Amino acid sequence: MLTFECLCGKTKIHLTTKDHKGRHKVTQREKGNEKKIPARKKMGIIFRPIEEKDNKEIADLIRTVFREFNIHKPGTVYFDPTTDNLFGLFRTPESEYWIAEEKGVIIGGCGVYPTPGLPEGCAELVKFYLSASQRGKGIGWQLMGKTFDSARKYGYRQLYLESLPELSRAISLYEKAGFRFIKGPMGNSGHFGCNIWMLKEL
Repeated sequence: MLTFECLCGKTKIHLTTKDHKGRHKVTQREKGNEKKIPARKKMGIIFRPIEEKDNKEIADLIRTVFREFNIHKPGTVYFDPTTDNLFGLFRTPESEYWIAEEKGVIIGGCGVYPTPGLPEGCAELVKFYLSASQRGKGIGWQLMGKTFDSARKYGYRQLYLESLPELSRAISLYEKAGFRFIKGPMGNSGHFGCNIWMLKEL
């Protein structure tokens, strides 16, 4: 007979056997302190820099999100030609784009980019999108964390972003990450359709 008992984070296994005289004998073995699998591995999510083969898949994901929220209009990423070649865009020095992938399928992305016209030491957090089925699982938070690390690696002291009110869930995430609202746009992104602007100190 095999029974289990949990105590203080460890599992005790009680194994009941019979000895040579037919008497029951109980032995105990503790399980615990096993090496924990990191959340990223346990979830099966891989975070990696963008590759050229990702261009179409990540562009399709981004435009799907825009259609989902009915924000596919001029002056946004939806019509930005660089959306179709993010790998090429992020070959720009001191830029980096992170892909979140699960079982070979791209489920999100986020990047840091030195948008022209921004003050020295400031870059833009750009093209941060997740597929609908992956929201609320902490994946977006991890993607942003990767992007913050990249920004610090390149010596940026501030991150700027542009968004839309329909993306309220993402905006709440930005606020939790330390972004604050500012009165107007910075730099020359060309995204005149956006009307929310935020800034974060790194």
